[in-house]
Amino acid sequence: MDSRWTALLLDETANTPLYLQLARKLAEAINAGWWQADEALPSERSLCEALAISRVTARKALDILLDQGLITRRHGSGTFITPKLEQPLSHLKGFSEVLKAKGFKPESQWLSRDRGIPSTEEIIKLGLSPNAEVYRLKRKRLADGVVMAIEISTLPASCLPDPQQIGGSLYAYLDSAGHSVVRALQHVRAINATPDLAALAGIPVGEAMLRVTRIGFDAANNAIELTDTYCRNDYYDFVAELKR
Repeated sequence: MDSRWTALLLDETANTPLYLQLARKLAEAINAGWWQADEALPSERSLCEALAISRVTARKALDILLDQGLITRRHGSGTFITPKLEQPLSHLKGFSEVLKAKGFKPESQWLSRDRGIPSTEEIIKLGLSPNAEVYRLKRKRLADGVVMAIEISTLPASCLPDPQQIGGSLYAYLDSAGHSVVRALQHVRAINATPDLAALAGIPVGEAMLRVTRIGFDAANNAIELTDTYCRNDYYDFVAELKR
């Protein structure tokens, strides 16, 4: 038997119902990367035959994964792994770096790269003079072709010699330009999708989203990045490890 199936074998003598055992084991396998995003999960029939369980047990386990957002069902096609990103709050990493580490293919779709005068909020948060100039970068962030977030970044113009040369990773570009972000303050709060955000993310107006505001600092402790990332609630999780 394939090692993946062996790890899914259930204990009929345990007090925990079989469908809960299976749901837990499948969730652990998905989070461990046994199946990649958008890959088909074994069918109910395959689970029944390989694990010697009933169709009801298999279906109830998959229903739990569906409720947790780990899988999606496509009529006539089967059950597939939902592209979902868990980003730890304890490490400073760019979007592309996090995606690659999780086995996703990162992609950016640029919406605008404009130069202008900073707003009052940008002046305060980035410590700029009123007559300074900034670049505002707006783009969609995708994982394996799925829109995960809408990102709007503001940086002092002095940090971006040529914004048109920014590829998939803003942080990689800043590193190459000698303006690495080494520390950041990040705030996360829930919002409802505006019509503009909903259209860009492909979700209903008013849908819950996570707004992540990050202020990034360079090695000299200068604030050089103000980024608002509007994350899809169904595809994006933030994880914090707490120790006592």
